[in-house]
Amino acid sequence: MKSFLRSFTHNPKNDILSGLTVALALVPEAVAFSFVAGVDPLVGLYGAFMMGLITAIFGGRPGMISGATGAMAVVMVYIIKMGNDVGDGLATPVADLGLQWLFITLLLVGAFQISAGLFKLGKFVRLIPHPVMMGFVNGLAVVIFLAQMGMFQETIEIIVEGDVQEKTQWLQGSEMFIMLGLVGLTMAIMYFLPKLTEKVPSALVAIIIVASITIFGGLDVSTVGSFIRDGGGEGLEGTLPQFQTEFWGLFHTLDGHWFFIIKMAAVLAAIGLIESLMTLNLIDDLTESRGNGNRECVAQGGANILNGLFGGMGGCAMIGQSIINVESGGSGRLSGITASIALLCFVLFGAPLIEQIPIAALVGVMFMVVIGTFAWSSFRILHKIPMSDAFVLIAVSAITVVEDLAVAVIAGVIMSALVFAWKNAIMIRARKRIKEDGTKVYEIWGPLFFGSVQNFTSKFDAKNDPDHIEIDFIESKVNDHSGIEAIRSIANKYLDLDKSIKLTHLSPECQVLLLKANQKFETIIEKSIDDPRYHVVTSTEDLEI
Repeated sequence: MKSFLRSFTHNPKNDILSGLTVALALVPEAVAFSFVAGVDPLVGLYGAFMMGLITAIFGGRPGMISGATGAMAVVMVYIIKMGNDVGDGLATPVADLGLQWLFITLLLVGAFQISAGLFKLGKFVRLIPHPVMMGFVNGLAVVIFLAQMGMFQETIEIIVEGDVQEKTQWLQGSEMFIMLGLVGLTMAIMYFLPKLTEKVPSALVAIIIVASITIFGGLDVSTVGSFIRDGGGEGLEGTLPQFQTEFWGLFHTLDGHWFFIIKMAAVLAAIGLIESLMTLNLIDDLTESRGNGNRECVAQGGANILNGLFGGMGGCAMIGQSIINVESGGSGRLSGITASIALLCFVLFGAPLIEQIPIAALVGVMFMVVIGTFAWSSFRILHKIPMSDAFVLIAVSAITVVEDLAVAVIAGVIMSALVFAWKNAIMIRARKRIKEDGTKVYEIWGPLFFGSVQNFTSKFDAKNDPDHIEIDFIESKVNDHSGIEAIRSIANKYLDLDKSIKLTHLSPECQVLLLKANQKFETIIEKSIDDPRYHVVTSTEDLEI
């Protein structure tokens, strides 16, 4: 309880002001991702409110912002489409069945994420290599930048052979110049204001100034309200989230589709946790503090369950908004709580005012996030780091842009693991010498595991070796069951040739595993007070030979 109170706020003014800034930046993001998922903008806004509030209060990283995200929205599309198709085909058609299926899926997503937290899987984010982290950050910056490009475009209707078609084109003439000017002004305020004072968030000041210019200057520019209406929404104004009673009577429509729903829920849970834990790791680095990944998993799961029950689209941590919050001075839980409550107030009371905020101001804020997020040092160190690390960094950045953040991180971890395994596989060495009594000694150096087994076995010449052999593991470490099997196989080769063999300086656990494989090894394993002590990644209880 004391730690929670300490994390609630260190500076109430900064937390409240940064929370208001984040709330303004959340509106177009939540609306845009609602359009991606194919749901009403209010569903996205409700989702951002509930995700943000629950994770701000109970999450493992004070100052981190959660809400509706694009990575999860692109998966939700398939759930909604499948549900609507099934609803249209029922004997009594059900309208918007896809949305109800989404709410059901979010209940499972939350259950999966809570389970991940209870089983303490959040700690594995600490195993993500630095090149993957840098590639993730760079790719993320590019994704945020590209997402803003759509704000510099407009959709027009053209007539082609008598048919009216829509065409997307870049803003033309004065519209483009005004947009660029307002974006540039926003960025300039955010860059220079902190040099004068840090008492107020520069992003909030920039938004207020640019909005005042467009409102009082009567400039005809794209605003939050026009953005919502152009996308098919009716506006920002709404009511409190309502408890969903409809989907409780629609579980029968899932007959034959449960595997699909469970699979989609698992995918959404994985994407949400990967993005949230990566964001937590990034904010840890920015703030030089440490969050609790397992607690964040539970909070994310609880928030998604609440979204399913009260009609939100769910989500996970939002990297861009989290960075805005931290850079605006929001370091406590109060900042996230303020952002969520302010977002709900916009929907309930402030829609007419918030809808007048120019999109250009929010684009300028996100451009500054891009500049602050991108790891510019990667250009400087790219030729100084190992080629394998440079390849992973570039690959993760590219996959993040082409696919999504979760796929990029998984691919990066796999590539890094393979590189690590290969480097360690070729490190195995065997120094050979002959004792005065004619015994040939193999002094093994390096890790013995599945990747180095082949190199290990190639070091021995059982047929041509003398009758007395000693294999010394004092400078080696047997890491897994594959290593144990390799030792057993080599020992059996010498025994089958009626040659004596001695195994020295194996850890007690290795000795137990070898004896479990063959009791005759009792005579060839030499125990010593100098034997190293380490664990092998296998189970002495469940090992079956």
